[in-house]
Amino acid sequence: MSDSLYLSELSPNDKPWDSHRASAEIVSALYKDIGYDRYYQRITNCSRWLEFALRASQTGEMSLKLFSAGFCRVRHCPVCQWRRALMWRARFLKFIPAVIRDYPSARYIFLTLTVRNCPVTELRQTVKLMNNAWSKLTRRKKFPAMGFVRSLEVTRGKDGTAHPHFHCLLMVSPSYFTGRQYLSQKAWTDLWQSCLKVDYTPVVNIKVVKPKKGGDVGEVEALVPAICETLKYSVKTDDLVADPEWLGEITRQLYKLRSISVGGILKEYLSEDDPDDLIHGDLEPEDDLENAPKLIFDWSEIIKRYAARKTR
Repeated sequence: MSDSLYLSELSPNDKPWDSHRASAEIVSALYKDIGYDRYYQRITNCSRWLEFALRASQTGEMSLKLFSAGFCRVRHCPVCQWRRALMWRARFLKFIPAVIRDYPSARYIFLTLTVRNCPVTELRQTVKLMNNAWSKLTRRKKFPAMGFVRSLEVTRGKDGTAHPHFHCLLMVSPSYFTGRQYLSQKAWTDLWQSCLKVDYTPVVNIKVVKPKKGGDVGEVEALVPAICETLKYSVKTDDLVADPEWLGEITRQLYKLRSISVGGILKEYLSEDDPDDLIHGDLEPEDDLENAPKLIFDWSEIIKRYAARKTR
């Protein structure tokens, strides 16, 4: 296949397709080993081919845009998990200019809330505890956010435990940093501990979302890193493939649990429902790909790459 045209070479921005599809093969094999035959079949058949449309930018540069594909939508499929995160980010980036226009003076902070590691068999119960604590937190008078986006991430401890934690992007008033609303690191920690009703001090991290040097705090670019951190994968691929039994248990524990929550002012702009469209969710209204030239790439299990389908 030395004369093949590879997706990663033709479009360097699309290199992640190869690594995510290769990881999907590992996850599907693990599901087969632990008796999840339905998930094994679905992930095995996921994104076996990709159809891209060729489109020209305003400067005349040609690029590829995904036009058609078949996705399995299994929660822990590396390809679908990646695509879902991309669609969430695209959705967020589409509405955030309207928020900045309507609330130009608003500031943003990035909050991480954790709990102690728990046995993976108790993950569902622990996430329920965290959700209840978050609900209490948002109702406290001290809670300063006008709006928020909160996501759940679960990482695997070296001892096989689960470490669930929340990533939260909070929208606060411009007076937050100078008025009585301001909460120090310790105040956030005490508040989260109180809502959790635990006898230990949970780890809490708080960062101000700042623009690049010389930039404006109201610029969309200032929020991109925090958006990416908030709306990333719920479980890292490395953790999914580390142990088949852990994969099986986390699949059971997280079944049908919502991983992203939106509240306050931001709920007027952003739906918290998972993206239905994993293909075109990031297209702009003016993007018309129907009549554009197309290229189809097929997955090669042998070389672990997407290669262009040869026409006769």
